[in-house]
Amino acid sequence: MLTKALTDGNQIAARNAATVRHYVSGGCENGGGIGRLVGYICGTAKEEGRKHLVTDTRGPRWSVATSPLHLLGAVLVMVKDRIVAPQRIHHIHVAGRGSTSRKLILTQAARLLGCFHVLHLHDYDYASDFAARSPRQQLLIRRMFQDADYVVVLGQRDRTTLATLLGVDERRIVVAHNCVPDPGVRNVRVGEVPLIVFLGRLSERKGVKELLLALSHPIMKELRWRAVLAGDGPVEDYRRQAAAMALSDLVEMPGWLDANQARALCARADILVLPSHAEGMAMAVVEGLAHGLAVVTTCVGAHDEAISDGETGIFVPVGDEDALAATLAKLVTDPEIRNRLSSKGRAHYLNHFSMKAYMRSLEKLYDAISAQRQTRVGAP
Repeated sequence: MLTKALTDGNQIAARNAATVRHYVSGGCENGGGIGRLVGYICGTAKEEGRKHLVTDTRGPRWSVATSPLHLLGAVLVMVKDRIVAPQRIHHIHVAGRGSTSRKLILTQAARLLGCFHVLHLHDYDYASDFAARSPRQQLLIRRMFQDADYVVVLGQRDRTTLATLLGVDERRIVVAHNCVPDPGVRNVRVGEVPLIVFLGRLSERKGVKELLLALSHPIMKELRWRAVLAGDGPVEDYRRQAAAMALSDLVEMPGWLDANQARALCARADILVLPSHAEGMAMAVVEGLAHGLAVVTTCVGAHDEAISDGETGIFVPVGDEDALAATLAKLVTDPEIRNRLSSKGRAHYLNHFSMKAYMRSLEKLYDAISAQRQTRVGAP
């Protein structure tokens, strides 16, 4: 799919010359799942002796007033890079809504400056977001994606969206499923109260309403379990809903956890639940597989490319709190099923979702862009 492989010597030279800069709304700390992924990429690159830089294009989600300043700063950083590091590859992460508006400006700057750049699409339903825009915006968005050197997507659904709806050359579309670092072998918990965890923004799209209804279901009320719903969003509103359902003593909502805190939480958990209505490929699902948790989620986005129902995880219908409650109850009461899902899910992660494999695919992509640099007329 990519260009012909370079020789080993050329690959090394290209990588040394082309430090990568990532552009992320909110950066690694306030960028949600996208920021967490970029943090993992940068950390793994550092371990391998390479340097990936990160530039925030938005600032914290709550700081709307300063967002234009962050975007202006990102453009100025790109201008500076074009002068002092002309071979740098610019890896621009984009989603729908405001993220697309910001990236239209940033990619326009990249084109005017002649920067080599990758667009990396992270979105739960970009086709719908695109359809809701004006014809002029649609024209600009098509051009944005078509003019990128390569476009990275999370799964086959998004590949189809890019090729058919946005007119991107399929030879320049790369599928890269989200990955996470290996947390190591999980210690099997025996005789302890099962812990259910949710990782992600607390919202209706993530299925938190159905999750609370499932946890308050009569069949769950009869069992021994605890749950932690970790994420940002209207946390206080959901705490009040949990209290109204008499869940306050069973369900904890600590707010957003950083990568280390999320890793520590998963290390003492048994079940990962994410009943989303829409996703690209949720980082939480991959975290669950990596930690050897029994994963319960919905068959949305690219989840069917990561989960085999009944083998490496369990799918429940979107919006069905009764089915979710029944599934959670079965897992809470049957450690053998949990352990089987844990073992197969962990093996599937090691075979398909490790950071080393992910970084190899990224380096292959960057090598292809570096090869283009050698043949593009007027390239520095």
